[in-house]
Amino acid sequence: MVSQFTLGSCYLYGDGVTQNGTRAIEWYEKAAKQGYARAQNGLGYSYRYGIGVGKDERKAAEWYKMAAEQADDLGQLNLGFCYESGIGVAKNKQSAVEWFRKAAAQGHPRAIDALAKLGMRV
Repeated sequence: MVSQFTLGSCYLYGDGVTQNGTRAIEWYEKAAKQGYARAQNGLGYSYRYGIGVGKDERKAAEWYKMAAEQADDLGQLNLGFCYESGIGVAKNKQSAVEWFRKAAAQGHPRAIDALAKLGMRV
């Protein structure tokens, strides 16, 4: 799973291979379907911004949630942003704060910053 995700990232960023969003998605999907949280977050990112797939904010939020539920700090952070801004889910400040707090508890600096901007404590 880790190797599949890593190869997907290489294709996404053009690291050692020709950059290819479609190939990145193929490898991310293989790892994500086996439950690898970082790959699930990577698919969320890809769907959020339309990299290698058509832009689909609902699918982005779904993939972020899969990663977040496995305690992946990036998945938690990104799902928090989805709830904060209504990206693929209904806008919900309480849910945003909940997910930001989970990521912040793992020391993620952007989650800590997001909470501060909302006037919340970690």
